[in-house]
Amino acid sequence: MFCVECGKEEIFRDGSCINCYLKTHSFTKGPEIIEIPICSHCSSFKFKNTWFSNHIGEILRKAIKNNFQISRELENVDINTECSEKKDGLSCKVFISGSIEDNNIIENHELFVRLIRTVCDVCSKRFGGYHESIVQIRADNRKLKNNELNNISIIVESIIEDLQAKGNRSLFIADIAKEHGGLDFYLSEKSAGLVIAKKIQEKYGGEIKQSSKNIGMKDGKQTYRMTYLIRLPSNEKGNFLKYNNSFFQIISFHGDKIKLIDLSKWTEITMDEKSIQKASKLGGEELIKEMILISQKEDEVQVMDQNNYEIKVIRKPKQINIDSKNVKVVSLEDKLFLIPIL
Repeated sequence: MFCVECGKEEIFRDGSCINCYLKTHSFTKGPEIIEIPICSHCSSFKFKNTWFSNHIGEILRKAIKNNFQISRELENVDINTECSEKKDGLSCKVFISGSIEDNNIIENHELFVRLIRTVCDVCSKRFGGYHESIVQIRADNRKLKNNELNNISIIVESIIEDLQAKGNRSLFIADIAKEHGGLDFYLSEKSAGLVIAKKIQEKYGGEIKQSSKNIGMKDGKQTYRMTYLIRLPSNEKGNFLKYNNSFFQIISFHGDKIKLIDLSKWTEITMDEKSIQKASKLGGEELIKEMILISQKEDEVQVMDQNNYEIKVIRKPKQINIDSKNVKVVSLEDKLFLIPIL
């Protein structure tokens, strides 16, 4: 049989070949204009009742599927767009392709996407100071140092960024405040507060205390704001301690455990916070001095103080060869110790 329109020896439907049939029939139909809300602050897009941080191309495909009528006969449907920016939105060409009875079909549509400027749910909360949890970071009997404040801020911001990257767009830091020698982080979600508290404790030690406050009703349920107080130890990494007539330096914290190194042996031990309270705090890394290495034997080194040129002899904790021109030394109760190379 031949096509009644062009004479081609190939019939698709109604006596016509596929090309002639498509001149008077279409499998897709849609509006000339659609509207997509966009947040003026974070550039998120709204589809139906949900905001997305996706690229406009992904949201546009969702909107086209939702607004266009696509025949159920069309199989393996694929939607592509080519858009150019205009004053109020995007001028797009829409290509909808698929197959029917082993025939590949592509239909084109002109579409204008009007972008409606508004404020998304998350930015509305952010500018309103909304928060569900507070992470309070304090140190026991001392103020946090500037480097601690900076490092803690970096840790918190990194955790938030990682969670956001995993798709949690509703998470944000509402505010950061310096309070009582520490930091307060106001967070939009409760769960993030606990994650951050545990991460800070893991790195700096200390203890976590939780409390909650009833802030009203939401969807017929009582809602609570959580506060996580992390009280860091009075001791810091690098501090020197005297315990049972031995001298130690703190090298790291792991939750409620503290790792120290015995300066006379260069061996590591682990103590808990309760036990370390019995130790005498001698000072921090400000006690360390750098001296010039003059000579060394198996069990001792000769060093020279760079300030007064005095020669000192210090016992080696281990029989090691020191391959450097300078060494770090600490004087604790008139005893000199080499600082271990970690």
